Amino acid sequence: MNTPKGTLIAIGGNEQKKFRKTDESFHPNFGEGFILQDIINNSEKSKPRIEVITSASEIPEIVGVKYQETFSRLGVDNVGILDIRDRSQADHSSTLSRISRSDIVLFSGGDQSKISRIIKDTLSHELLYKRYMNENFTIAGTSAGAVVMSDEMISGGRNGTIIRKNDLKMGEGLSLISEIIFDSHFIKRNRFGRLAEAVAMHPYKLGVGLGEDTGVIIREGNILDIIGSGIVIIFDGTDLIYNQYDKLKNRIPISLANLTVHILTTKDSYNIRKKVAEIHYDERHHEPEVKESA
Repeated sequence: MNTPKGTLIAIGGNEQKKFRKTDESFHPNFGEGFILQDIINNSEKSKPRIEVITSASEIPEIVGVKYQETFSRLGVDNVGILDIRDRSQADHSSTLSRISRSDIVLFSGGDQSKISRIIKDTLSHELLYKRYMNENFTIAGTSAGAVVMSDEMISGGRNGTIIRKNDLKMGEGLSLISEIIFDSHFIKRNRFGRLAEAVAMHPYKLGVGLGEDTGVIIREGNILDIIGSGIVIIFDGTDLIYNQYDKLKNRIPISLANLTVHILTTKDSYNIRKKVAEIHYDERHHEPEVKESA
C-alpha cells in the first residue's frame, strides 16, 4: 500500500467558531476554539489557500460565511466557498482549477450521503485523492465531512446504547482511508451503539467516534493525533472472541466479547498499523504526589 504524503483532519462537528480574545479559551494551549487553527498550522504556508466545500449543507451560504469569518479572525482571508450541487459541477474545469490551487480543502457538515452522491467518482474526487496521495495537501472534514472520508461509511441509523442488527445504515464514502469507519457528534448524540454495530459488521476496521470540537490529524495514513477539547473513542474489533453478527436475525441485540476500547484526549495519539495508543503525559496537569513524613 502506498503511503500518502498528504494529511487528513477529521473533526467531530460543532467546532468552536465564536470566541473573544479576552476569553481563556482563546489561548492556543487550551485547545477549545482552536481546532480550526490546527488545520491552518498543518500547512507549510502561514496563510494557506482554503476551499470550503459545502455540498453536504442545506444552508451553504450561511455555513460558508461563518467559516470565512472564523478563518479571517485566525489571520487567513484567502478562503473560498465551493458549493458543489451536482456531479457535472464536480467535473467542471473551474471547480478542478480551484481545487488545484488550494492548499487545504475542508468539507463542511450536513449529510454525508450528499457528499458521496455528488462527489464520489467524479473528476474532483479523483483530483482530491491524487493530491492527497502525492502532495503535502490537507483534506479536512467536520461532522459529515469527516464521516465521508471512510470507504465503508455510516450514512444513518438509530442513536442510543442498545445495539440491534440493522439499526445502522451504511453507504460508500470517498475512500480516503480504508482502515477506519468514522462517526461524529459521538458523545452528545449517544452514538455508541451504531459505531459498535459498524465494527461488528467490519471487525478489521477501527471505529473512531469523534466528540464535538474534537478531531484527529492523520499523517502518512497511519498516526492519529488527537486535537480539540473533547474525547475520541476508538473501537478495535481485531481480538473479538464472540461476534455472531452475520448469523443474527433482523433487530436482534448484538453481543460482542473482547472489544478493545480506547478513550483518548488532546495530544494523545494512536498508531493504526500497530493498533497501539500513546498517551501524552504532562506533569502540569497532575496533582503532585504527597509523601508522608517519617
